[in-house]
Amino acid sequence: MASAAYPDRSKPSDDRSFFGHPKGLAVLFFAEMWERFSFYGMRALLVLYLTQHFLFADNEAQGLYAAYASLVYLMPVLGGLIADRYLGSRKAVTVGAVLLVLGHFGMAFEGSGSRQYVDVAGSSYEVITEGRGEDRQLFLTNGAGARSALNFSGEGMTLSDPASVGLPSAVPTGAFETRIVQDPLYVQILFFSLSLIIVGVGFLKANISTIVGSLYAADDPRRDRGFTIFYMGINLGSVLATLGCGYLGIRYGWAYGFGLAGFGMLLGLITFLAGQKHLLGKAEPPRPEVLKQRSAIGLNIEWTIYVAGLLMLLPAWFLVQRDEIVTTVLTIAAPAIFAGMLIWSAVALRGAERSRMIVALVLIIFTVLFWTLFEQAGSSMTLYADRNSDLTIAGDLRMTAAQTNFFNPGLIVLLAPLFAALWGWLGRRNLEPSTPLKFGLGIVQAGLGFLVLVVGITYFAGPDYRVPLVWLFLAYLLHTTGEICLSPVGLSMITKLSVPRIVGLMMGVWFLASALAHTLAGLVAQATSSETVGGVVTDPSAQLATYSNVFFTIGAVGVGIGLLLMILSPWLKRGMHLETLGKDRGGGQRNVMAGEAQLVERDAAGTYTGNETKADAAGLEHDPNRARGDDTNGGNR
Repeated sequence: MASAAYPDRSKPSDDRSFFGHPKGLAVLFFAEMWERFSFYGMRALLVLYLTQHFLFADNEAQGLYAAYASLVYLMPVLGGLIADRYLGSRKAVTVGAVLLVLGHFGMAFEGSGSRQYVDVAGSSYEVITEGRGEDRQLFLTNGAGARSALNFSGEGMTLSDPASVGLPSAVPTGAFETRIVQDPLYVQILFFSLSLIIVGVGFLKANISTIVGSLYAADDPRRDRGFTIFYMGINLGSVLATLGCGYLGIRYGWAYGFGLAGFGMLLGLITFLAGQKHLLGKAEPPRPEVLKQRSAIGLNIEWTIYVAGLLMLLPAWFLVQRDEIVTTVLTIAAPAIFAGMLIWSAVALRGAERSRMIVALVLIIFTVLFWTLFEQAGSSMTLYADRNSDLTIAGDLRMTAAQTNFFNPGLIVLLAPLFAALWGWLGRRNLEPSTPLKFGLGIVQAGLGFLVLVVGITYFAGPDYRVPLVWLFLAYLLHTTGEICLSPVGLSMITKLSVPRIVGLMMGVWFLASALAHTLAGLVAQATSSETVGGVVTDPSAQLATYSNVFFTIGAVGVGIGLLLMILSPWLKRGMHLETLGKDRGGGQRNVMAGEAQLVERDAAGTYTGNETKADAAGLEHDPNRARGDDTNGGNR
């Protein structure tokens, strides 16, 4: 029965006041735009903030980032289930948004930062840093307040005014030691803020796109265009965030960058709450009476869920600062689960079902490699931009290292429609690549992106050990085209090829693969680590050589494994049994989770090309929650 406050939820909206679409779409467009603004704005600054303000060592900062990212991609699975069964999307999104606002504003409480000291011959000198990003400068000061400009190289440290601090002009490596003193209060504020964001994303990320789909009838021709508009909001938010937060955070101070991200999230929350009447009750709890029932702790079910969400902050807070635990668990559990699912498929299933399941699991395993390479963007590639890229665009126009995160979402905006048109053109001529072949193409391009960086390092690095910005741009270009090939077909592949009774479990395996990829990406990023003082690399030459070696290795592995998958693609396509897909299932209903599109939306902004709008090969109704791009065999994910 419809509530008194809203019209009948079973009926779609005939409202056409927002570019021919319901007003509720405008609410969700701007709410999601600002939520993604906050997320990508914070992400662009995080690793730089950790290494330059809190002076975490490279391996610590990149491990912390990996743990955070892995948890961000695991938590929405739980959030989607809670919204599906109990809270409904409106309550879940509201709770998540409140936690995200608190988390992002918490990041702006930076304190005075960590202090670093250099000990020479029994005397201690403090390292003073000025500036952020690639313009960071170091000074050494003694107890009397005198100071001298400080530089490091592979041979040791040199001072521009050594007499003022009572040291020789050059102090060789081995004749001094460095130590860091962190402010434990602000470090814990950092960790708790990240835990707020992790849990907040869990409640919010999985649920907004489900509301979009509910605004339209199943056969409403506006539905695909509505999702296109909605994902434009994601694109717009991520582009604006990486440019705006990336500029303010580096040029004016970390608090300004994180604060801007926080205000973005606050605007998203205000937009969502103010626009409730335009959602027409589409996001209400599925069974409101259940929420009023008493739980074992004496509260009703709704408040029990809220209390449990707050309690989840504790394990998130603990795990985000113990990345080794996250790494150990995921690197053991995820492969074991993959192997177990393969064995179960081979033993328990027969015929086409077994073949399809094995193909789905094999492709999931291959995606781990792609996202391991792609997710270097928030860690090692950002530090590479800061330390070894010439960030000059033209003349005196420069960008910050954080702003280089703009390349991926900006290119998504430009290229996704072109790829959608290309796949459509090829599809009409029966020439569109198969899903396995698209996966292989994506992995090859991700690998080539790193090999392009190696070419730039090898042949175009300047005497300051910086490489022209164009090479980093070309790497992001290849990563983006690879993402467009692989990402849009991922979840659609899972939902079509999986045995219907375990689609939910297979989706969990897909999300687990994303979390594992972030963990492995952290291990790769840690391999690029270098010794720093005050957040500045002590040996730029050695750092550049390290980047070259690691990027060449992962690039070559990516290209090799991608080519292997392309070679195997005809057999994998045959194993999908597309000719009978749907016929041997009777067109049964899929089991899907709330916001499946949001759950797999990558760190690059999502797109919804909507060029294939008919039922997919499984004979199932077109799912409005499938996000970016087209699917090789019909149907968007």
